[in-house]
Amino acid sequence: MNIGIRLHDTAGNTLAERLDNARAQGFSCVHLAMQKAITGFAMREAPRLLTKELADEVREALESRNMTCAVLGCYLNLAAPDEEAYRQNLEIYYAHLRFARWMGALTIGTETGAPNTGYKTEPACWTEEALQLFIRRAAPVVRKAEEEGVIFAIEPVCRHIVHTPERAERALEALNSENLQIILDTVNLLTPENHMHRDAIIDECERRFGDRVKVLHLKDYTVVPGERDLKACACGTGEMDYTRLLRFAAARPGIPMTLENTKPDNAEAARLYLEKSV
Repeated sequence: MNIGIRLHDTAGNTLAERLDNARAQGFSCVHLAMQKAITGFAMREAPRLLTKELADEVREALESRNMTCAVLGCYLNLAAPDEEAYRQNLEIYYAHLRFARWMGALTIGTETGAPNTGYKTEPACWTEEALQLFIRRAAPVVRKAEEEGVIFAIEPVCRHIVHTPERAERALEALNSENLQIILDTVNLLTPENHMHRDAIIDECERRFGDRVKVLHLKDYTVVPGERDLKACACGTGEMDYTRLLRFAAARPGIPMTLENTKPDNAEAARLYLEKSV
């Protein structure tokens, strides 16, 4: 199994320390969010900071530890209404796409945002207008991904614009590019109302876009009475049944599976839990 971890969830103060700790805990790939894993990296300065020299440094650090970057994170809101902010975000996305090509990242990962400045969940997220806005706003990023020869991967989330398997399929069809793929995080599609139907949701994802899933994000959850959202936690510490999801992964040998919501003291246990669940 190709199990990885978000690098900012590991122990360490430098890129090298975090990679060493991830490797020591048995992880073979990483989800890299530059502003969270590298001290002093400012996302707004990404077009200046994401140089070829830094890409070479990151690639060599990964290769020397026999690790890969499954996801280079760029989780900015493409659907925010401010046009100037959108143009600035585009440049940051473009810089990440170039950087991904230089360093050899499998995907650039993002979520699909909300049609407001605060990235807030609201009923407007789930309207047809919001979906069409996201498609228009994502189109230049997809075209740039084609130019760079890298994969731009969107992550459906129940609180965001692409919040169901059906909306994800529609976005893929509308943007119509092999350089647009999916990061599947099943827990992100679950709510207190639908979580008991998780296997059916996984089946629907497989039916609608299973061949477009390039990375799995894995975490667990608990239901907190009275809360609108599920509480995310490390694999093996909540209510998630991974049988169906691991069968999905087994049909795609080598697919990266990066852990979320772990801490340095439970990350290895979460990996072992999944490996023993196969």
